[in-house]
Amino acid sequence: MADKHILHMLSPLQHVSPFDVNMALDAGFDAVLPYGAVTVEQVTGLVQDAIFSRPPKLGVSTGMFIGGKDALKALDMLEAARRAMVPPFALSLFADPAGSFTTAAAMVARVERTLRREHGDDLKGVKVAVFGATGVVGFASGVIGALEGAEVTLAGHDGKERVSRSAAEIERRFGAKVHAADASTEELKATILQAADVALCAGRAGVQILSKEQLRRAPRLRVVADVNAVPPAGVEGLDAMADGARLGESETRGIGALAIGQTKYRTEFGLFRRMIEADKPVCFDFRDAFALARELAG
Repeated sequence: MADKHILHMLSPLQHVSPFDVNMALDAGFDAVLPYGAVTVEQVTGLVQDAIFSRPPKLGVSTGMFIGGKDALKALDMLEAARRAMVPPFALSLFADPAGSFTTAAAMVARVERTLRREHGDDLKGVKVAVFGATGVVGFASGVIGALEGAEVTLAGHDGKERVSRSAAEIERRFGAKVHAADASTEELKATILQAADVALCAGRAGVQILSKEQLRRAPRLRVVADVNAVPPAGVEGLDAMADGARLGESETRGIGALAIGQTKYRTEFGLFRRMIEADKPVCFDFRDAFALARELAG
């Protein structure tokens, strides 16, 4: 009988995401076990229970997924899991809280592809404004962009304080410098947009962030992307299936939520498949998600 591929799914929330459970089973795991309300302190015990129940050669057939809705807590749980290994006993790890790492990776990868096709540029030196930056997708996309050399500004819908804390945490954890800006009024959003080459919209579902008028007043804007698939769109006039289409009469190219979602789905599925197919334990976070999303986006 073939060795079973077992995935333990941890979340600091009450429930593990059904989306992630379905994805893992569709990708080929034989069994998926959810654990809710898990603290960082409990991760070590869960990892060691999992690794010591199977011989070392089956560590590669054992995985642990970390979800939730807090990017930093997920990274802390991932690090706790890494430290809990007792070689030669180990297992594979994958963190993707609220799908934020794979969604952010897909959005940035699609933007990079559009920049390359339309302007011959990559992300290095490009001015990127992130709206919805206090959420997990906004935070993760800001980190990915900054690590790729973009000049990133986190735009705070409720002022500068929270995004300033996020910016400081990004620099502390990843050594990447990002800026923080107050985007609490329509005029302040317009001002941020006017200085941007790229706008990433990662706000709440069903909330319009940028208007056609604000886009009209941003002539240097080359690409705008939105992950909100629930009407109204986060960017007024942007079709959810848009994949580099011009917005109105402008030269700005738009990337809609469903176009991003296609790459996001394939990225999460692909990382689950890589866990299953690996010949030694692996560990995936947003950097691995972006590497795969970039490959998939072409």
